Amino acid sequence: MGGIAGLEVAFPVSRVSAQHMSTLSGVPIPDILEITHTRDFPVLGPGERSWELTLEAARAVLKRTQVEPAAIRQVIFAGSGEWDVPFWSPAARVAAELGVERAHCFEIANFCNAGMTAIQVGLDRIAAGGAGYALVLIGDRLGTMVDYGDPASKALFNLGDAAAAVLLARDGYAFEVLHSAMRTDPSWSDYYVGEHRPDRVVIRRGGHRSGLAAAYVENFTSLIGQTLGALGREVPDVAFFLINQGDRAMHERLLRETGIPADRSVFNYDRLGHMGGADTMIALRGLMDDGRLRPGDLILLATSAMGFSWGITALEYQPHSQV
Repeated sequence: MGGIAGLEVAFPVSRVSAQHMSTLSGVPIPDILEITHTRDFPVLGPGERSWELTLEAARAVLKRTQVEPAAIRQVIFAGSGEWDVPFWSPAARVAAELGVERAHCFEIANFCNAGMTAIQVGLDRIAAGGAGYALVLIGDRLGTMVDYGDPASKALFNLGDAAAAVLLARDGYAFEVLHSAMRTDPSWSDYYVGEHRPDRVVIRRGGHRSGLAAAYVENFTSLIGQTLGALGREVPDVAFFLINQGDRAMHERLLRETGIPADRSVFNYDRLGHMGGADTMIALRGLMDDGRLRPGDLILLATSAMGFSWGITALEYQPHSQV
C-alpha cells in the first residue's frame, strides 16, 4: 500500500487563554478548564494563516527526508474547507512556494478526518501511478471560528490551530499504512453549522440532541474491530492508540470500552487544545521524538469529524529512514 516517509508539525505563535474566554463569555474559568484542561494553547492570531503553517511544516519534512520538490507528484491540502480566503487553492500556493512545478494540487474537506482521508487518497494514487511522492498538508483555522462571546459555544472553546505535513511514498517509508476503515453517519450532518459574520465564519451547534457520545463509542469500537480483524491482530497487539484530542472524557471512555491501556495512548490535554486534524500527527511526532517507538509497533490512529465521520488508520513502524 505504501506509507509515511516523513512528517512534521508546526504551531502558530499566538495563543488563546481561558482568562480571555471567560472575560468575553462570562463563563467561570473553572468551567472552561473542564473543557480545555489547560489555561492556554496555540490559536492563529492576526496575520497568521493556516497555509503558511503547513508551508513551514512542509519545508521541514522535505529537509529532514532530503526529498527534492521535483519528486512530488501530488500536493493535497486537507481540512474543513475554510482555506484562509475563499475560492483559491492553498495546496497550489504551498506547491509554488516549495518549487513543486508538475504536481497535481488539490484540496480535501472532511473536517478533522480529512488528513487521514487525504493519506488514503494519496497512497491509492501512488499505487496506481508508480513513482513519486505525495505531500499531504493538514491545516485548518478552527480556533479562529470560535465565538468566545457566546457561552452556549463553550463546548468548542478547546479548538486550537496547528499544521502537519506528511510525505507519502510507495517504498522507503518509516510507517507502513496497513489498513484504513472509515464511515459517516449522515444523521449528524448538521449538528454543527457555520454562520457567516461580516469579518469571519463562526461555528454554531445546530441544536443539541443526545446520542453523539454513544455514536462515538459504537463507531470507533466497530472500526477498531474491523481493522484488527482485517490484519489478523487483537487489542493486545496495539502498541499505541492515538486519537483526536477533542474530548478527554470520550478518550478515556473509549480506552475503557476497548480494553486498550491508557499508557498506550497519548494525552496532550495539559498543553494543547483540540488542534484539528493535526492531533494524531502531533502525538505520533511526539512518540518519535521521545524515542518510544520500536520496530514492528502497531499504531492505530482514531480520527473523527463533524458530519459526523469516524476513521481508524493502522500503521506499522518500520524505521528504514529518519523521519
